[in-house]
Amino acid sequence: MRILAFAASLRAASFNRKLIKQAVTILRVAPGVEVDLADFHEFEMPMYDGDLEARDGIPAGGREFIRRIQEADGLVIATPEYNGCIPGTLKNAIDWASRTDPIPFEGKPILLIGASPGGLGAVRSLWHSRVPLETIGAHVYPEMMGLPRAHQAFDDNGSLQDANLLSRLQRLLLSYIDFVRKLHGYS
Repeated sequence: MRILAFAASLRAASFNRKLIKQAVTILRVAPGVEVDLADFHEFEMPMYDGDLEARDGIPAGGREFIRRIQEADGLVIATPEYNGCIPGTLKNAIDWASRTDPIPFEGKPILLIGASPGGLGAVRSLWHSRVPLETIGAHVYPEMMGLPRAHQAFDDNGSLQDANLLSRLQRLLLSYIDFVRKLHGYS
């Protein structure tokens, strides 16, 4: 089983980059799981513009995003929260990917996690991110995880310091992997 994992953040010191790396560390020890850890910079693309699409087609970053989604059995996305909502870069990538047929997200199981220095831990972004993904046919996993006060959550090596949070993330990821296996009929 192949899982595409990425942080929907461009900032090098992003808390969501730390969170997705922690998630990938857990996923890589799960039996039968191969992880494709992407850097969101690999998917750079202009803001969606129907005229640009008509003239030039889907940009290279969008085509790469689509290819990686198509090759994956599921996705784990760590998303920041910008002004209480989905980051524009993630929404833009979803919009570009939805312009191909079939839509690569259709039927794809997705786990949303997020980190924020605030007290809510990006949960508003998680809820807002579900909407476009579910609208285009993704199977967004019901449980999500928001990490509040992310600026205090990681040690110098980028690992979660709180054993309870780490255990919660492990349980969530293993439960999600079980969901992906069942959805695809894997044993």
